[in-house]
Amino acid sequence: MKQTIQDIISKLHSNSRLSFDDALILWKEAPLWTLSQEALRVKRQISHNDVYYNRNFHIEPTNRCICECSFCSFRRDSSDPLSWDYSLDDISRIALEHRGGQETEVHIVGGVHPNHDVYYYIEMLHRIKEALPSIHIKAFTAIELRYMIEKAGLSLEQGLSLLKQAGLESIPGGGAEIFAPRVRTRLCPRKGSAEEWLEVHRVAHSLGIDSNATILYGHIETLEERIDHMLRIRSLQDETSMINAFIPLKFRRSNNALSHVEESSVIDDMRTMAMSRLILDNIPHMKSYWVMYGKQTMEMALMFGADDIDGTIEDSTKIYSMAGAEEQRPRLTIEQIQDICSSLQMRAVERDTHYNIL
Repeated sequence: MKQTIQDIISKLHSNSRLSFDDALILWKEAPLWTLSQEALRVKRQISHNDVYYNRNFHIEPTNRCICECSFCSFRRDSSDPLSWDYSLDDISRIALEHRGGQETEVHIVGGVHPNHDVYYYIEMLHRIKEALPSIHIKAFTAIELRYMIEKAGLSLEQGLSLLKQAGLESIPGGGAEIFAPRVRTRLCPRKGSAEEWLEVHRVAHSLGIDSNATILYGHIETLEERIDHMLRIRSLQDETSMINAFIPLKFRRSNNALSHVEESSVIDDMRTMAMSRLILDNIPHMKSYWVMYGKQTMEMALMFGADDIDGTIEDSTKIYSMAGAEEQRPRLTIEQIQDICSSLQMRAVERDTHYNIL
């Protein structure tokens, strides 16, 4: 006999895990207010009324990339006037511009550069640490890491160990997209498999390098494929307990080969955030990434289970603005963060990358 919504809610209240079938029924059939109520309840069990943020800036070393993903608006050929490829001196200059600032984290992601191996990026990390000795470096997606390490002829463990020695402390969650082979074959065939993404994170975790995890949703995937993706993330967390936060990333269609695809509605965004919170019972934090959502939708997501809004960023990322995100000059002040949280009767809490309260 098919379970009812109330059967599944009772299961949640007894701290039982959602199965694939549970999640599919809840996602398709539960009223939006029910998902908000349940996701907010789980959020409050973990982080009470706190909403986390950090002071960070981004460095995107290049938008040259071998992958040619059809959903990407960031990649450019070297001949394109909108391409860039920072030198190591450029990286040093950018880092030095933040000397004396209040940022606690630098977030580094870019294209999978065809010519650079892991030793180039090791030197990049040395340059950043020389300029900013106390900064936490969260850098390189699993896709970038796999390519740069293989190009140097090293194993994942060897390459990640060298990067850790150079200052790498965490890795972001990007590059996961959707794990379903059907989707990856159509949208990002050069990006590697789900198993390869998971293995990079698994090895990083074994070395004491923690990470985030993501999903890119709202293009050609099905709800079933979204759930499968989340369950595979949940299984990795069962193994390692080293994923700090999960970030649902909304597909944006401007300036890419999927411009004919309708973007997800705000209702779908909220259902996705709430279901992420309910399925991923072992990941402590859910991030409402304001650069991608826009500030108003980000605020709404805090009522659907999110407890983190990333950071101040200071207009230092182009990955989503190039795809048509609402925030074309992404910057969020501490005062704005505090006002947003206060309006929801929540408390803005500054954190470091490991969610230690500052």
